[in-house]
Amino acid sequence: MYNLIDTPIFGILVTVLFFNVGVYLQKKTKNPVFNPLLVAIIGIIIFLELTKIPYESYKKGADSINFFLAPVTVILAVPLYKQFDLFKKHILEIIIGIGCGVLVSLGSVLLIGNITHANLDIINSLIPKSITTPMGLSLTNTINGIEPITVVAIILTGILGGIFAPTVFKIGKINHPVAKGIALGTSAHALGTSKALELGEIEGAMSGLSIGISGILTVVLIPVIINFV
Repeated sequence: MYNLIDTPIFGILVTVLFFNVGVYLQKKTKNPVFNPLLVAIIGIIIFLELTKIPYESYKKGADSINFFLAPVTVILAVPLYKQFDLFKKHILEIIIGIGCGVLVSLGSVLLIGNITHANLDIINSLIPKSITTPMGLSLTNTINGIEPITVVAIILTGILGGIFAPTVFKIGKINHPVAKGIALGTSAHALGTSKALELGEIEGAMSGLSIGISGILTVVLIPVIINFV
């Protein structure tokens, strides 16, 4: 038993198990609160705490899954390729929408940080919250943020984006598939894109596009803006 726990297979099995529990609960209840990733995170934490299994043992397998995060993000280019004509048709609106999303994300963090008198390193750690983890960690190291806080912020942003997006779309009367995709990809990165793919192929394609563009804009422009401010 302990030989299995000390191998990468253990972390992979535990992750896949709890994620599938989340998928089952979401399908069964039709409730967005039962986000598979959120269920997996909470389930794994409780499991490790109850069994007293060291996090380091679980991490051996979790790191193997984490390795594929960046390549999986690249795969999101496939739906965009299928909808490339639509992208060319709405290119101006798409670029403006993504640019506004990046600025609003930065502005909200700076505003809330200023109101709450948060430390600068905390604010810097929260700035990459809306881009993918690989890009976010690269940015947080550049602007002297704290990696664990950035990772938590990115995960929570994606989960909450997927949960509340349908409600926001309904309240805001946002019906155009391109607008929905841009909103999800820019604000909630890959997790938002998984929700966008549930809504439709166009939404998924535009969301996948937004991940790349918003990530590049954030990584390139944010350090410049921060130094200027």
